[in-house]
Amino acid sequence: MKKELTPEQKADLKMKYEIAEELGLTDKIAAYGWKGLTARESGKIGGIMGKKKKMQKQNKQIKS
Repeated sequence: MKKELTPEQKADLKMKYEIAEELGLTDKIAAYGWKGLTARESGKIGGIMGKKKKMQKQNKQIKS
């Protein structure tokens, strides 16, 4: 049974796919799944996600 994703998890997944597309990894993911990525590729996605989340958090603080 699959768990329902929270809005935050959905946003993270969307961001993950967008970054993978920017890096040209969507064909590889479609063929082999996320487990088919190398550690370097996965780390690159995670690093970019971290930077984007940090910037989003800073932007929210500035607007508040």
